[in-house]
Amino acid sequence: LAATGAAKADLVGHSQGGLMPRYYLKFLGGAAKVNTFVGIAPDNHGTTLDGLTNLLPYFPGAEDLLSAATPALADQIVGSAFLTKLNAGGDTVPGVHYTVIATKYDEVVTPYRSQFLTGSDVHNVLLQDLCPVDLSEHAAIGLLDRIAFHEAANALDPAHATPTNCASVFS
Repeated sequence: LAATGAAKADLVGHSQGGLMPRYYLKFLGGAAKVNTFVGIAPDNHGTTLDGLTNLLPYFPGAEDLLSAATPALADQIVGSAFLTKLNAGGDTVPGVHYTVIATKYDEVVTPYRSQFLTGSDVHNVLLQDLCPVDLSEHAAIGLLDRIAFHEAANALDPAHATPTNCASVFS
């Protein structure tokens, strides 16, 4: 903010980058410095990794190995201590505009609806509600999907927002 002179910044993140800014907003004073936050395919309420995490209790030591080898992944599993703390008391903080953009074809953050937030200033978007033929999955939504990018741009500049639909890939 000092470099630009802006009073607040906007944040956009994909996947875990769509989750971690919420920690900044809630616990590190970020709410006073952020106007809009856009999460693209974030694991806001955790992931089951398409059900694979449900198998962990059947393999002794698997959870400990996962936590030791990939602590960030362990934090993203449904019901983790990290997510429990982050989501306690509500998904959002006052003063920040939230947009979550998800795809029903996400094979990493499952179930896909676990990406959505609740709160008074939340706009949850499912790509397939805007364009039923959009087949983007977890990587494509953050790297290639012009419909997701159009919705992100709308969230960042609502004064100039335009409707998003299948034709948005050409804009």
